Amino acid sequence: MKSMIYKNYKYYKKLLNNFKYMKNVHMKDLFLNSKNRFKKFSINFKDYLLLDYSKNIVDNNTMYNLFKFAEEINIYDEILKMFSGEKINETENNSVLHIALRNLRNIPIFVDKKNVMHEINLCLKKMKKFSNNVINGAWRGCTNKKIKNIINIGIGGSELGPKMVNYALKDYKNHLNIYYLSNVDNNNLIDILNNIDIESSLFLIVSKTFSTSETIVNSNSIKKYFLKKFNNKDFIANHFCAISNNTNASIKFGIRKENIFKIFDWIGGRYSVWSSVGLSVMLSIGYKNFKKFLAGANKMDVHFCNKSYNKNIPIILALLSFWYIFFFNTSTEAVLTYNNRLSKFYNYLQQLNMESNGKNIDKNGKRVSYNTCPIIWGGTGTNCQHSFFQLLHQGTRLIPCDFIAFVNNFSNLFYNHNLHLLSNFFAQTQALSFGDSVLSKNLKNDFFNIRKKDNYLFHKKFFGNIPSNSILFKKLDPYSLGLLLSLYEHKTFVQGVIFNIFSFDQWGVELGKTLSNNIYNMLKKNNDINYKYDSSTNGLINFYKKWKYK
Repeated sequence: MKSMIYKNYKYYKKLLNNFKYMKNVHMKDLFLNSKNRFKKFSINFKDYLLLDYSKNIVDNNTMYNLFKFAEEINIYDEILKMFSGEKINETENNSVLHIALRNLRNIPIFVDKKNVMHEINLCLKKMKKFSNNVINGAWRGCTNKKIKNIINIGIGGSELGPKMVNYALKDYKNHLNIYYLSNVDNNNLIDILNNIDIESSLFLIVSKTFSTSETIVNSNSIKKYFLKKFNNKDFIANHFCAISNNTNASIKFGIRKENIFKIFDWIGGRYSVWSSVGLSVMLSIGYKNFKKFLAGANKMDVHFCNKSYNKNIPIILALLSFWYIFFFNTSTEAVLTYNNRLSKFYNYLQQLNMESNGKNIDKNGKRVSYNTCPIIWGGTGTNCQHSFFQLLHQGTRLIPCDFIAFVNNFSNLFYNHNLHLLSNFFAQTQALSFGDSVLSKNLKNDFFNIRKKDNYLFHKKFFGNIPSNSILFKKLDPYSLGLLLSLYEHKTFVQGVIFNIFSFDQWGVELGKTLSNNIYNMLKKNNDINYKYDSSTNGLINFYKKWKYK
């Protein structure tokens, strides 16, 4: 348990007292004592999304105290600061306005007395025109071929978000083939180049500064490959676009000014799929579907900004996470998606949450004495049931889980498959919560009566009491995906408020970049080094040089 910064807060103390009771309570008893528990602890969002959080180790007092605690630390004040354009990213002196990118009602949002919506709308209009021209074949390559392949060159938020969204919305894609090049490992590059005709390919270089090392290395290699084939720098304009805030560097690379799409200063990479960074998404699913994607996110924004604590889905999920981290001392959360289209979702969430809240310095510049961000991991049902679910059911760690599923499939070609999928979804949350107590009385008695004949029976025991949230959608489409992503963005934001950290910088990414640039220069030299770094790094570099090309 973490008493730390909130030890003198009234409702933190109440939560602490409630925990002393709840830590010995089993969920099966909570359900036995409250016949309408599901109704009490679930939210139906516009008949499009259902959150069931009844399978958590909480009672009425817990939830009441959590909501009063949220009020006590003024979470709504922090929400208002973000939505009004205040510079809440203090370490970089920036506003945080991914919410403005899907502000389809065009409500004015000001940064430094300037309404940012005008520039956002111009950018969206430019993206629409460009994507329409590529999709309908008006945009041609240097040999007059229509574009068939889109290669997004970017890393981190410039790849994880768009790649996840495009895979999730695969059923809505058009004829264009979308590739993502992120890793500086040349196998990634070679695999793509072996699969495309460069004359019908368009390369999107995605880097706010146009200096991200992996992105620039890959872009320069493709440029070199391209010029080796065509030997005409003018042709670069037909095949390369930039999504960047560095116009000069983009033009110097050979990209026309009109083919540069701006990334705004106040948008972080992991929150940028709604911006021009999502151009590969718009090219794949078209402008109309991209607009529905924005609309879903905006609907959740409105909900988050206006709903009271006890009806606010992102706030509830964040408070439950806080409850387990600070009181039950959990360190991880599993996200389990029962739809294969969302197989890349937990990778996206890892960056969203852990790059945002993986911090050990608080807003006052002091080292924190408590756990901040949970480790996010997960997988796709039902595959993960045959891998790590053993740990969830019978391991020694308490691991809260989010289960995400969709009632309707895009295709009903094999309808019974979805029934099998959803039956597993419902069964797993039941088994985690109640263990083998869900068995009928007779079967349960039979189970224990044969213990004399089975010395290993106790190894088959399921104790249950593993908390989970069930998030159920009608179907997976651009609108619902927008809802889902926005939901987790806001959950992450509220967690950061509770942890009292700055969620919108990522200084932890920078040190490795700087060191790798220095080491790169050492790797190019042939002589051994014995003094430059620590003995381990020196030894690794020297072995690299010894084994190079052997």
